[in-house]
Amino acid sequence: MARVRAAGYDEKRQAILDHSATLFARNGYDRTSMAEVASACGVSKALLYHYYASKETLLFDILRNHLQDLLDATEAVDRTLPPRARLRALVGALLEAYRDADEDHKIQINELGKLPPAQQRQLKDMERDLVRIFSEAIAANNPALAANKTLLKPVTMSLFGMLNWHYMWFRDHGAISREDYADLATTLLVEGAAAVTARPDLMLPKRQRA
Repeated sequence: MARVRAAGYDEKRQAILDHSATLFARNGYDRTSMAEVASACGVSKALLYHYYASKETLLFDILRNHLQDLLDATEAVDRTLPPRARLRALVGALLEAYRDADEDHKIQINELGKLPPAQQRQLKDMERDLVRIFSEAIAANNPALAANKTLLKPVTMSLFGMLNWHYMWFRDHGAISREDYADLATTLLVEGAAAVTARPDLMLPKRQRA
């Protein structure tokens, strides 16, 4: 017979994940012990192990939940929007999903490689799904890019470069809002990609250039 979970089980697991994310982001995954996680959560190590069998499972759940939040936000964007409006909506959705997720995002960048290969593959598949969503939206805005997969990838990853590192400088009460930055990033991407595809030397594979 399946064991019945105590009331508040999921809430307690989430609280543990939140405290763990703070410690991993601040001190690094390798330098954080389960004893420190238990102390931050105000529970005993024995109770912590009741919820999470290892530090590895904590890291995996933090990253899986974070990536699922990003996928859910972008997959909810209306697919029937005109190409530029859809890309702008995707950019805005991702930036909004990053709100209050700086710690999770930092851990994704710095610590994903600490997990076993099978768990890394699962998370990287989720990352690839996210990239695919944006790549298809970018291609819809620029037929020349859609026909040039070699160039489409670096253009797509350039957009992620703008969005993924915004947490290093962006402040919610600063001079520019998330909406403003979504407009800016979309314009830079669309207009910049148009300029790139107008250059025959960049559209050709390197070995075919004069």
